[in-house]
Amino acid sequence: MKIISMRYSAVDTFCFVRKGVLLVLCVIAVQTNSASLKGSQAPPKSSTLRQAAEARHILIGTAAAPRYLDEADYSAILGSEFSDLEPENQMKFQIIHPRAGDDLNSYDYKPADALADFAQSHNMLLRGHTLVWHNQIPDWVKQGHYTESQLATILKNHIDRVVTHYASKVYAWDVVNEAFKDNGTMRDTVWYNQPGIGAGKGTQYIEQALRWAHQADPEAKLFYNDYDAEVVNKKSDAIYAMAKDFKQRGVPLDGIGFQTHISLQFDNPTTLASYAANLERFAKLGLELHITELDIRLADSSAASLAAEAKLYGQITTLCVQQPACKLVQTWGFTDKHSWIPQFYKGMGWALLWDDKYQKKPAYEAIREALAK
Repeated sequence: MKIISMRYSAVDTFCFVRKGVLLVLCVIAVQTNSASLKGSQAPPKSSTLRQAAEARHILIGTAAAPRYLDEADYSAILGSEFSDLEPENQMKFQIIHPRAGDDLNSYDYKPADALADFAQSHNMLLRGHTLVWHNQIPDWVKQGHYTESQLATILKNHIDRVVTHYASKVYAWDVVNEAFKDNGTMRDTVWYNQPGIGAGKGTQYIEQALRWAHQADPEAKLFYNDYDAEVVNKKSDAIYAMAKDFKQRGVPLDGIGFQTHISLQFDNPTTLASYAANLERFAKLGLELHITELDIRLADSSAASLAAEAKLYGQITTLCVQQPACKLVQTWGFTDKHSWIPQFYKGMGWALLWDDKYQKKPAYEAIREALAK
């Protein structure tokens, strides 16, 4: 058997020619690099979401809670299907810093540490959420009657303590969460203007928080995270203006998180096109983009609703696959058994990839297929 080898640019062609026979078997191996793999070449059929996402050089993540780790199905799925883990509540101010003061006794790292240990033991990346938010603030902060200067010291020390504790463990932080109203103006919060930390008007307190976080861990990626800013609207315009200003002035903002808590109403061409255009304009600023809290709430669990949910999950995943700056698709939990939706949206639920008995739903396969296209 004679082997003929030919090389053309990035394509190696090996042709096996059997003497006297006209049959020629050519094996073509296309050399590709990691940058081109994400958008152009489908990965082989994978057995888990994690494997499919890794072939695209995308992270597939989920929010998790330590109290469920004792459930065998919960921990098995979490550790095998996902490459990224984010504590659902355990790094929020009220949980991790429940007592006044700045000594070790003022902090409670144990719940978040349990998730950090789980992530490390399962070779998952750990994403931090969140350092500055208007909700889940302890009473000692809200009712302390602090001056702006005192509140600034409290927040700076909090950021420094928490970020330093998880340095080398957390690869990215949602530093500030939900600071804008739907109309694009700043939300009234204890950190901004009630009384605020004295940083100044507009987005200056966000800038200050980013700078403090960067000082605490220069290696961590720093994000601003918000909801209902997925499409081009007044809120996303305000976030874009802030991000553009920060990038121009060297403020340490590395990316934007798009929460993407949505319903089936999101599934229309105009909305999806607006989401893609919005991602593109942020990408052009040089920012990394994360879909951070994806879930799709339903009014019922009929076969038609589950199919529509799956279709939309696939479309959202495709938006990330097709956008080179999008590096993470993360759901807000993964099983309907522990979803937040029924408590906050009465009469709705069925929002995640596994049902309440840990059975895969059509949405699971839709995400995997979107990663494979």
